[in-house]
Amino acid sequence: MELVVLTPEREVFRGPIKSVKVPGTAGQFEVLTGHAPIVSSLRDGDVRIITATGEKKVFGILNGFIEVLNNEVSLLVRGVDSTPDK
Repeated sequence: MELVVLTPEREVFRGPIKSVKVPGTAGQFEVLTGHAPIVSSLRDGDVRIITATGEKKVFGILNGFIEVLNNEVSLLVRGVDSTPDK
């Protein structure tokens, strides 16, 4: 599964992942390989990524949207509170 995280200013993260947890406006949810197609709004909060190599990355986002389609996940967010190198 591939993930890209974009703000209006820059690309924050791009790469293969095992899972991503996001702060949906109706509650936190996790996306795994094979997830059904979805578009959802996101609220401010933490994004938790487990990369394809098992590395954990956490960073804060300032609301936005997530799109999942054919094991490609896109997070389009207003901004980030920190870099995903945490």
